[in-house]
Amino acid sequence: MASNRHLCRIIALQSLYEYDFRISLDMEDLKTNIDEILERNLAVYADSLEEDDFVVDLVKGTLKNQEKLDALIVPAAPEWPIDQIAKIDKVILRLATYELMIKRDVPPKVAINEAVELAKSFGGDNSSKFINGVLGTIYRSSEIYEPEEDKKFQAEKQAMASQSAKSAESDKPTNVQSKPVKSNDDTTGNDSTAKPKSEPKSSAQTE
Repeated sequence: MASNRHLCRIIALQSLYEYDFRISLDMEDLKTNIDEILERNLAVYADSLEEDDFVVDLVKGTLKNQEKLDALIVPAAPEWPIDQIAKIDKVILRLATYELMIKRDVPPKVAINEAVELAKSFGGDNSSKFINGVLGTIYRSSEIYEPEEDKKFQAEKQAMASQSAKSAESDKPTNVQSKPVKSNDDTTGNDSTAKPKSEPKSSAQTE
């Protein structure tokens, strides 16, 4: 078995999302027990996970502190009332804000990067940018904010973005123009030139 914190966060996200979705249905006959949800989801990854306690802490801690977390999220996303944020984005924000501001057992950049990766995998097209912006605002508005560390973090992100752009550019296919081919049937002496077909450009996804 392996210790994989990213997998732990995925399981926590799945569990919190299912719980939030069931609650939103408001159906009396629908049982919504977070312990049952957690037990079932952990069983799926039993052979590849050894940090069950970390998953449980993320889920239970996020639910226990939900009001505090929402109070941090709301002013950081003033144009998006909490109930209007997409469910998956809302769950990622709550989970990440718990790690960032309450649990605080990893560096801020790790908590934010992990959330961005979750958003890239499970959110919509703009989820990662939205979540990165909200968490960045929460962090910079907090008492744990360290400007120097933030500068290093932003520099690292810019360097990675630049490297990705260069890699994407180098992966683009080069159009090769065909040489003029003289037709054997050409009795006038004019060359018959075939126009090369333009090749499709390859296109170059993260918390």
